[in-house]
Amino acid sequence: MSEPATGREPVTKKPIFVLAMLLVVYTFNFIDRQIFGILAGPIKADLHLNDTELGVLGGFAFALLYSTMGLPLAWLADKRGRTPVIAASLAVWSAFTALCGVVSGFWSMFVCRLGVGVGEAGGVAPSYALISDAFPPHQRARAMAVYSLGIPLGSAAGILLGGYVAAVVNWRAAFLGVGLAGLVFTPLFALLVRDPPRPDTVKAPAMIEVLRILAVKRSFWLLAFGASSSSMMGYGLAFWLPSLMRRSFGLGLVETSHFFGLLLLIGGTVGVMAGGIFADWLGGRSRAAYALLPAVSFLLGAPLFAAGLYTGSAQITFWLFLLPQALVYLWLSPVLTAVQHLVPAPMRATASASFLLINNLIGAGLGSLTIGRLSDWLTPTYGDDALRHAILLGLGFYLLAAVLMMAGGRFLAREWVD
Repeated sequence: MSEPATGREPVTKKPIFVLAMLLVVYTFNFIDRQIFGILAGPIKADLHLNDTELGVLGGFAFALLYSTMGLPLAWLADKRGRTPVIAASLAVWSAFTALCGVVSGFWSMFVCRLGVGVGEAGGVAPSYALISDAFPPHQRARAMAVYSLGIPLGSAAGILLGGYVAAVVNWRAAFLGVGLAGLVFTPLFALLVRDPPRPDTVKAPAMIEVLRILAVKRSFWLLAFGASSSSMMGYGLAFWLPSLMRRSFGLGLVETSHFFGLLLLIGGTVGVMAGGIFADWLGGRSRAAYALLPAVSFLLGAPLFAAGLYTGSAQITFWLFLLPQALVYLWLSPVLTAVQHLVPAPMRATASASFLLINNLIGAGLGSLTIGRLSDWLTPTYGDDALRHAILLGLGFYLLAAVLMMAGGRFLAREWVD
């Protein structure tokens, strides 16, 4: 099912099974990544942190090595095999997630969040490459969309489970539980998922060769910086929205987990799948659609989020947030599919990691930190409502993302590799 010119065979005669296993791994990825947000309140109180320190732990500490280690691990996956790298990564990030439950202060939590980032660095880009090998071009955006369901499913599960366990036991038990669950699944994935056989004539490209190809493709840079602008707000909202609902809307921990978990589960799932379906449909007519579709969704989503921030009612806010939550998730499969088609097949994991390096270093690294810093800056004036105003200012990143995506669409057709 992969293109003959690549020298690769399909990953398996049952690509749906491989996709399902990768989805489970990606769901664990986002459970472990996003559970910190719902637990931020208890962690802040127990470890005596301020909002800037929480922002560092929620974003920068995770993103520092997650972004920088992704490229060498993806190159290793292209060279030695994608499945072993994914399995090893799952084991590492799950172990460090469990260790987050036994920390004693800011710096021990910082080290554990670094470890979660190191582990997750090796999971995503090799998975993109496996999916692209398993599915033909006209189905790839939908396959990427199914894989990307791990984001809303994992985020929602982390928030719902984390909030419930923290309320019934404590926040430390939540980290221990989800970390151990990932460790249990690791050997099952390693045993059941295999890389495609690679003929001896197909050699893994040098990393510098992949980077040289990407460096001259304007669409790559515009898509990467557009995605990272949207991710600053995406990661920022994912981390700070639970705190907003508690501070400005008066919700308890369990109520907040229900609010945000359902918002991610419904809005995120609809947005991710809609992105895959529309990208496969419109992309066959125009390559630019892979960038223009996300641009339009960002332009529509930002004002709807702004309206929801100032209702004064959690119920009204939920319904106002639902549509933009779907819209800002719509970019995932179109853009990720486009990046896969900017290089030949043997280079896909490394190309994906190069994209993720930019997206995550800026988005995951600075998103929650920027909003946390803005919140601390505005607190003397606005008190508990400072976070609400900080999020409003941050919505400007969605507008910047739309402009960059529109610009990137102009170059996709001429730089596309089938």
